Amino acid sequence: MVWSHARMLHAGQFEQALTVTQVTERRMTSTFPNISISTERLVLRPLDEDDVPALTAMMNDEQVAAWTHVPQPFTEQGAHTWIGEYALAQRTAGRGLDLAVTEFLTQRLVGVIQLTRTDWQVRATELSYIVAPWARGEGYASEAALATAQWLFADQKFERIELRTAAGNTASQQVAQRIGCISEGVLRNACIARVRTDDGVWTDVRTDFIVWSLLPEDLEGAAGPLPDHNGFTTFTDWN
Repeated sequence: MVWSHARMLHAGQFEQALTVTQVTERRMTSTFPNISISTERLVLRPLDEDDVPALTAMMNDEQVAAWTHVPQPFTEQGAHTWIGEYALAQRTAGRGLDLAVTEFLTQRLVGVIQLTRTDWQVRATELSYIVAPWARGEGYASEAALATAQWLFADQKFERIELRTAAGNTASQQVAQRIGCISEGVLRNACIARVRTDDGVWTDVRTDFIVWSLLPEDLEGAAGPLPDHNGFTTFTDWN
């Protein structure tokens, strides 16, 4: 299982994302483009309606439920709302970006990369990742996260990427280490994870966040060079 403690889709977040105050809008200075990023095995692209069945199945996985705030059970209506409303609102308001991660050969949905809490003045954002159960153990999370970081640094001129992983989520921590992140410390008792009780009900448990950062110079030890701007494709006609 490879994902960071994703901030995507926790209770009430759709509504919060779609109710943006004028003050927040005035602070925004830029937005992410609709982007397609290709690696040796993967294509990262905007989520679309064709992803609904696979996205729904992935979000209902036990481990995704344990380490994220995704509502359970996650419905196809929730997937439609995420793709058609939440992701669009995040990007157009400049707060973040949601990308589907797909296999290059099969076009099958492997997972999701999400950028949130973006600060355009500081040129910093928080990165999260989720990988479908069938695709875990293949290095897809590292490959997708690294490609996203390379694009952010080379094309968008970002200076900092932050990841937060739950203290017990060792798989996600390994991804952070693999792409060159530096552990900055622990936010004690700052994370809400979930466990399933004997009667099948999900209940919240409190744990720590490990905070990681990635700077442009940290990628010198990561696999693969920074691509030039021609390594990315922007779709100006989407959304």
